[in-house]
Amino acid sequence: MACAALAVSLFVPASPAFAVSKEIVQLQTQVQQLQDAVARLQQSNDERMGVMKDLVQQSADSVNRMSLNIDTLQKQLQNRQQNQDTKLDQVSGQIQSLNDSIDEVKARLTRLEKLTQDIQNQQQSINANMPPAGGGIPDSVSTPPPANTPPPTVAPAPAKRGKPSAGTPMSEVVPAPQPNETAAAPAAPPVDDLYKTALGDYMGAKYQLASSEFADVVKSYPDHPLAGNASFYRGEIAYRGGHYQDAIAEYDKVIEQYADSNKVPVAHLHKGQALIALKQNDAGVRELRALIQRFPNSPEAMQARSKLSGMGVTVVPKR
Repeated sequence: MACAALAVSLFVPASPAFAVSKEIVQLQTQVQQLQDAVARLQQSNDERMGVMKDLVQQSADSVNRMSLNIDTLQKQLQNRQQNQDTKLDQVSGQIQSLNDSIDEVKARLTRLEKLTQDIQNQQQSINANMPPAGGGIPDSVSTPPPANTPPPTVAPAPAKRGKPSAGTPMSEVVPAPQPNETAAAPAAPPVDDLYKTALGDYMGAKYQLASSEFADVVKSYPDHPLAGNASFYRGEIAYRGGHYQDAIAEYDKVIEQYADSNKVPVAHLHKGQALIALKQNDAGVRELRALIQRFPNSPEAMQARSKLSGMGVTVVPKR
């Protein structure tokens, strides 16, 4: 009995201890599982973060490449814009030179026509004063003509006022010059001569002299078409010298007083450029837009569009 009791006393306390150890083992197992899960999550997160970093880096590289490409494209566009502006300026200058040459040729042709007409008039006058064929100087002792023979035909004298002397036939009157005609101021040279001289000095870069000569054209022949050209070149001379206000005044004369002149489009263009040079950008933009609206297909309108584009301004105003 004693042995049995001892055996019971030994085994009874061991049962709770065994249960606690089992729970501890289970807890340790669960903790280990949690640690493994956390490790796996950490590894997964690290892998995902690595992938995200790679994606971010790739995106950053793509953005940088796109920025470089955009910068390159912008530089190319700017260079092309500058080249286009330069080419347009060159074309405009060439067209202007051609117009100047055409004006000079027209002036020469007009002068040649005048010289030809003068030569023809002189030839006709010589032919009219020549005696008829087979005639000669009449003999002083020849028989006088009959009374009913009409007087010989003489070339008409220039029509002037004058008083005949007493007893002088009206057919033999020599008109006396009027005092106001002898004292009259000399007339201005022909407009073509004035314009040709001024244009020649302009082409020879004698700008001060040419400006004065163009002013004489406008003063002497204000209603002649060449007066519009003369005002335009006075504006060009002022523009070259940096006198933009004076240039604008001359361009306005061309635009307002000589609306049919072929210089009107380029006067619009250069007026707009002069206003922009004076920092009056709004007025300059309005002038360029007016040029485009009035002469949409002209080379000057193309140059105005390019100028507005370079300024970042639309051709048509925004509403």
